[in-house]
Amino acid sequence: MEYFWVIIAYLIILVGVGAYRSRLVKTQDDFIVAGRKLSGPVLVGTLLATWIGSGSIVAGAGLAYDRGLPALWFNAGVWVALVVLYLVAGKARAFAQYTVPDILEARYNGAARLLGTLVTIIAYTAIVSYQFRAGGMVLNLVTGVSVDQGMIITAVFVIGYAVQAGMISVAYTDVVNGVIMVVGLVVALPFLLSNAGGIQGVVSALPREHFQPLGELSLLQALGYSLPAMLLLLGESGMYQRFFSARDERTARRAVIGWIIGTVFVETLIVLLAVIGSALFLNIESEMVILHAARHGLPLLVGCLYLAAIVAVIVSTADSFLLVPATNIMRDIYQRFINPDVPQRRMVLYLRIMVVLLGLFAFAQVRFFEKVLEMAIYAYTMYGVGITPAVLAAFFWKRATGAAGVSSIAAGMSVTIGWELLARPFGIPTVYPALGASLFCLIVISLLTAKPDESKWRPFHAASKAGDRPG
Repeated sequence: MEYFWVIIAYLIILVGVGAYRSRLVKTQDDFIVAGRKLSGPVLVGTLLATWIGSGSIVAGAGLAYDRGLPALWFNAGVWVALVVLYLVAGKARAFAQYTVPDILEARYNGAARLLGTLVTIIAYTAIVSYQFRAGGMVLNLVTGVSVDQGMIITAVFVIGYAVQAGMISVAYTDVVNGVIMVVGLVVALPFLLSNAGGIQGVVSALPREHFQPLGELSLLQALGYSLPAMLLLLGESGMYQRFFSARDERTARRAVIGWIIGTVFVETLIVLLAVIGSALFLNIESEMVILHAARHGLPLLVGCLYLAAIVAVIVSTADSFLLVPATNIMRDIYQRFINPDVPQRRMVLYLRIMVVLLGLFAFAQVRFFEKVLEMAIYAYTMYGVGITPAVLAAFFWKRATGAAGVSSIAAGMSVTIGWELLARPFGIPTVYPALGASLFCLIVISLLTAKPDESKWRPFHAASKAGDRPG
């Protein structure tokens, strides 16, 4: 029960912080982009804690349990994306909007904004959904409550926290979550490695393929794991929302450097812990390996810290991915098309109501997938092929047209859904046909339609120049 009370105490502290910070929320700027005042260290902490979620702790670790070090392919695409984002961060902050659909309408048209919002709602509530599942798995392991009951407890805390102060509370507590996460994982590594008989013990207990670059994966399969995460991150709305929250362009750009270092370190550490766990714990559910290691492979004090780190990861990611679609609905549909003059306080109230409704919608999706990895790949692909090509073209390709942007988003979304419904014909990962359709529409239709007016692309390239000046 010690583990249970540590987790509950931690969640109560988070809700308390959210309640305290909620007093600072007066406008949508405060709720959505933290008043555009985030410093570099806070930005690094919130970017890291948001990205490292149960997709890494549960799905990525489960893949490492089954495949060994080749599971790093699941993360490799993210590392490539982070390098590209260094070039985008300053531009995004200089553009100074609120959401990715803001970018889509400014560069393309209103239809792109609406489609982008729809894709975000579908993908992000799925991501929140598997955070709930992961939370249920944690509570089931440490307390014996059913996974369903654990998911309810997790959902209540996540929704309760996110609804209070929006980005202001999420960003600042993410810094604490990030520190707890890194410390917990680092402290756990030597204990688990010692229990497994050191490096030699791990190597001798596992198949040779677990230590080869591809292992038993084909290159097609390896890239099938890498591409969805890479594409998601390149267009990820929560990340852009944090860039918009930075003090200035220089702060946004420099924060990406810290984010790159932290992400590579933490994701590699998670894979190493899972591989060691696969040598220690036989015949367990693969996606439970990190949780199982905390409960059965570590001293009580270290295990409590380790589990607190896992909970920190889950809560931070769920809050952030819940805040984004709520913002999209209120900012990109209600305020943009229904009530442009909505008072600021009423807008904040509606944002909070929408967080609750979307949290319930996310909870309803939990049973659509058997494993977190399946949910992660689906959500990453949906967003990555639907949004990312159009977003990157907005910043880097002047020739992209409105019709092409809309078609690209629609094609990526529809092919993802269709390919999944057909159960991935011929064993081809969904990301390949969906990305192909999205890029085809973006490139070909742009070349076949009239060049966009300069007013459409100029703000994005002006933002690029602004991003090169000291803030």
